[in-house]
Amino acid sequence: MSKTVLLIEDEPNIIEAISFILSRDGWTVVTHSNGHDANQVIQAKSPDLVILDVMLPGKSGFDILRDLRLEHSSDALPVLMLTARGQAKDREMAETLGVNRFMTKPFSNSDVREAVRDLVQQ
Repeated sequence: MSKTVLLIEDEPNIIEAISFILSRDGWTVVTHSNGHDANQVIQAKSPDLVILDVMLPGKSGFDILRDLRLEHSSDALPVLMLTARGQAKDREMAETLGVNRFMTKPFSNSDVREAVRDLVQQ
Protein backbone atom coordinates (compact mmCIF):
# COMPACT_ATOMS: atom_id res chain seq x y z
CA MET A 1 0.00 0.00 0.00
CA SER A 2 1.48 3.33 -1.02
CA LYS A 3 1.90 6.26 1.31
CA THR A 4 0.16 9.57 0.59
CA VAL A 5 1.82 12.95 0.22
CA LEU A 6 -0.31 16.10 0.24
CA LEU A 7 1.45 18.76 -1.83
CA ILE A 8 0.18 22.27 -1.05
CA GLU A 9 1.72 24.41 -3.79
CA ASP A 10 0.37 27.00 -6.23
CA GLU A 11 3.05 26.88 -8.92
CA PRO A 12 1.91 24.48 -11.70
CA ASN A 13 5.45 23.56 -12.80
CA ILE A 14 6.45 22.61 -9.26
CA ILE A 15 3.23 20.65 -8.75
CA GLU A 16 3.90 18.72 -11.93
CA ALA A 17 7.58 18.07 -11.13
CA ILE A 18 7.07 16.92 -7.54
CA SER A 19 4.02 14.82 -8.46
CA PHE A 20 6.02 13.10 -11.20
CA ILE A 21 9.09 12.51 -9.01
CA LEU A 22 7.14 11.06 -6.11
CA SER A 23 4.62 9.01 -8.12
CA ARG A 24 7.51 7.29 -9.89
CA ASP A 25 8.86 6.47 -6.44
CA GLY A 26 5.57 4.79 -5.44
CA TRP A 27 3.85 7.62 -3.57
CA THR A 28 0.26 8.68 -3.98
CA VAL A 29 0.37 12.45 -4.48
CA VAL A 30 -2.65 14.63 -3.73
CA THR A 31 -2.36 18.33 -4.57
CA HIS A 32 -3.98 21.50 -3.30
CA SER A 33 -3.25 25.02 -4.55
CA ASN A 34 -4.33 27.58 -1.97
CA GLY A 35 -3.73 28.38 1.64
CA HIS A 36 -7.24 29.51 2.50
CA ASP A 37 -8.62 26.03 3.28
CA ALA A 38 -5.39 24.04 3.41
CA ASN A 39 -5.81 22.99 7.05
CA GLN A 40 -9.24 21.52 6.32
CA VAL A 41 -7.81 19.62 3.35
CA ILE A 42 -4.99 18.24 5.52
CA GLN A 43 -7.52 16.99 8.07
CA ALA A 44 -9.79 15.51 5.38
CA LYS A 45 -7.02 13.73 3.43
CA SER A 46 -5.00 12.43 6.43
CA PRO A 47 -1.74 12.27 4.48
CA ASP A 48 1.45 10.57 5.67
CA LEU A 49 3.39 13.74 4.82
CA VAL A 50 2.65 17.35 3.83
CA ILE A 51 4.86 19.30 1.43
CA LEU A 52 4.00 22.93 2.06
CA ASP A 53 4.93 26.02 0.08
CA VAL A 54 5.52 29.21 2.07
CA MET A 55 3.92 31.72 -0.29
CA LEU A 56 0.38 30.65 -1.11
CA PRO A 57 -2.77 32.56 -2.05
CA GLY A 58 -5.14 33.05 0.86
CA LYS A 59 -2.86 32.06 3.75
CA SER A 60 0.89 31.63 4.13
CA GLY A 61 2.57 28.31 4.69
CA PHE A 62 3.81 29.64 8.04
CA ASP A 63 0.22 30.28 9.16
CA ILE A 64 -0.89 26.86 7.93
CA LEU A 65 1.97 25.19 9.80
CA ARG A 66 1.22 27.15 12.98
CA ASP A 67 -2.45 26.14 12.88
CA LEU A 68 -1.54 22.56 12.07
CA ARG A 69 0.77 22.27 15.06
CA LEU A 70 -1.86 23.78 17.36
CA GLU A 71 -4.10 20.80 16.56
CA HIS A 72 -2.84 17.99 18.77
CA SER A 73 -3.94 15.33 16.30
CA SER A 74 -1.40 16.76 13.82
CA ASP A 75 1.64 16.94 16.11
CA ALA A 76 3.35 13.94 14.53
CA LEU A 77 2.51 14.72 10.90
CA PRO A 78 5.79 15.34 9.04
CA VAL A 79 5.94 18.64 7.14
CA LEU A 80 8.49 19.50 4.46
CA MET A 81 8.40 23.23 3.74
CA LEU A 82 9.45 24.61 0.35
CA THR A 83 10.29 28.21 -0.33
CA ALA A 84 11.93 30.44 -2.88
CA ARG A 85 12.86 32.66 0.06
CA GLY A 86 15.76 30.89 1.72
CA GLN A 87 16.79 33.54 4.22
CA ALA A 88 17.86 32.40 7.68
CA LYS A 89 14.89 34.19 9.30
CA ASP A 90 12.45 32.12 7.20
CA ARG A 91 14.16 28.89 8.18
CA GLU A 92 14.19 29.93 11.85
CA MET A 93 10.50 30.83 11.74
CA ALA A 94 9.64 27.48 10.17
CA GLU A 95 11.68 25.61 12.78
CA THR A 96 10.04 27.58 15.61
CA LEU A 97 6.62 26.62 14.22
CA GLY A 98 7.54 22.92 14.11
CA VAL A 99 8.61 22.13 10.54
CA ASN A 100 10.41 18.81 10.10
CA ARG A 101 12.46 19.82 7.06
CA PHE A 102 13.01 23.06 5.17
CA MET A 103 14.08 23.14 1.52
CA THR A 104 14.71 26.07 -0.79
CA LYS A 105 13.72 26.30 -4.44
CA PRO A 106 15.18 25.38 -6.80
CA PHE A 107 15.70 21.87 -5.45
CA SER A 108 17.00 18.68 -6.97
CA ASN A 109 14.77 15.69 -7.61
CA SER A 110 16.98 13.49 -5.48
CA ASP A 111 16.83 15.94 -2.56
CA VAL A 112 13.02 15.89 -2.59
CA ARG A 113 12.92 12.10 -2.85
CA GLU A 114 15.43 11.68 -0.04
CA ALA A 115 13.66 14.18 2.25
CA VAL A 116 10.28 12.48 1.74
CA ARG A 117 11.72 9.01 2.38
CA ASP A 118 13.53 10.22 5.51
CA LEU A 119 10.46 11.97 6.91
CA VAL A 120 8.12 9.02 6.44
CA GLN A 121 10.56 6.11 6.81
CA GLN A 122 8.87 3.99 4.15
